[in-house]
Amino acid sequence: MKTNSELQKDVQDAIKWEPLLNAAEIGVTAKDGIITLTGVVNSFAKKSEAESAAKNVAGVKAVVEKIELKFGTDWTKKDDNEIATEVLNAIKWNWEVPNDKLKVKVEKGWITLEGELSWNFQKEAAKNAVKNLLGVTGVSNNITIKAESHDAVEEKAVEDALARNWSINDRNIHVKADGKKVTLTGTVSSWYQKDEAGRIAWNAPGVWTVDNKLEVEYEYSLID
Repeated sequence: MKTNSELQKDVQDAIKWEPLLNAAEIGVTAKDGIITLTGVVNSFAKKSEAESAAKNVAGVKAVVEKIELKFGTDWTKKDDNEIATEVLNAIKWNWEVPNDKLKVKVEKGWITLEGELSWNFQKEAAKNAVKNLLGVTGVSNNITIKAESHDAVEEKAVEDALARNWSINDRNIHVKADGKKVTLTGTVSSWYQKDEAGRIAWNAPGVWTVDNKLEVEYEYSLID
């Protein structure tokens, strides 16, 4: 059980612990498990890192991200054509991503990824390959997953995979497989566990869609 003040401090410490963020001025407020992040950073990577660090703190149920992105004068000269070239090269040299199946759009530094891939880890790898590039203001990952396997997803296989993971209490997680779609319902004690359960479900052979409806349940003290 945490008070709002304790949760706020835990998130502040988590953000400061990240090497990319230890010098960043990021404000944190906490209210009943909802974290609001404010401040100014000079890269999209730092925005993403701050949000990820906050989400992984026990007791965080939601993150409201209001961090502003302001580039330094050295980066303002980079236009969309330059960014697009760097994006294509970054994807090309990432062995996890079949780059011939992707389309890239860049508008005012915002990258949109589209196409079809066989695995969700490839989709995530594509985003990770480009989000840290200088001049990037955001990434919309619109890649869809169409697994090569024609078999329906096995419900028990997903349940067994969740049970093998030491960081997840699978007793409160319910798995429903319908063709190539997996739906997760139930409760977990942290956002990290929710994301990890979703990642595991995405690894099931044949899955095209994961509907992660897990709810984060955590007790908060009424005394601050």
